[in-house]
Formats: sequence, structure tokens, C-alpha cells
Amino acid sequence: MWVEYKRVANLMVAEMWLEVLEGGGLPVRILPVGDILDFGEQVPFRVMVPRGREHVADEILRKL
Repeated sequence: MWVEYKRVANLMVAEMWLEVLEGGGLPVRILPVGDILDFGEQVPFRVMVPRGREHVADEILRKL
């Protein structure tokens, strides 16, 4: 099960978060806010991490 960790403004920012968190060893998914059919570069995105692993994402960010 995946939970929303962060909501970001667009696809580019979501991909940056994905690279940072996956670089620390945490699997990540990015999904557009709202309907999947609204997928585009300028729509808001949700950065999703596995449930119960939010503390790992926090730790990765602390190390930056």
C-alpha cells in the first residue's frame, strides 16, 4: 500500500523528488493529482512512498 508523502507543483519537481528518494534506496511512485487522464507536465503531482516507510523518506532528506 502506498501513501502520499508530498504534493508538488508539476512533473519536473515530482521527478526530482523521485530521484532523491530512490537514490536513498526508497521505492517511490509519482501520480497526478485527480484523474490519471489529466496527466501532463503542468498538473500537480503526489509523491507516494510505501506505507510505514515515511520515516525513511524523512531520514533521507535529513542527510541532504
